[in-house]
Amino acid sequence: MSPSVFVELRFWLLVVFSLVLPAGIYGLLLVSRAISSRAVLGFGVALVLMAGVDVYLLQSLGTLAKASPSLADDALFGSELTIALYVLPVVFGGIGVNLISHVLLRHLTEAEKRFEREHPDG
Repeated sequence: MSPSVFVELRFWLLVVFSLVLPAGIYGLLLVSRAISSRAVLGFGVALVLMAGVDVYLLQSLGTLAKASPSLADDALFGSELTIALYVLPVVFGGIGVNLISHVLLRHLTEAEKRFEREHPDG
């Protein structure tokens, strides 16, 4: 076992899944002049999945921090500060759900309009 969780691969995966990938997705969404519904749906699903991976990694690192001799690990992953680390996955998951919901609601609205055009009597 390593003396600190900060040198573990899981910690660096947490950084990638918590900061790098979501920032890349947000950047792509913001600079896109046109984007398909499937791409929006894909980005939403990716954000929800990344939130799940973040929670898993935070739980795993919390367990490792308790067993490591480093006090810095305990200060970040074994204290009340851990709650602050869970805010990122909650936000990313929420935005991902909103993106998915947007695509589904838009599709359903279009399907209802199509139905009303095809069945005017009813």
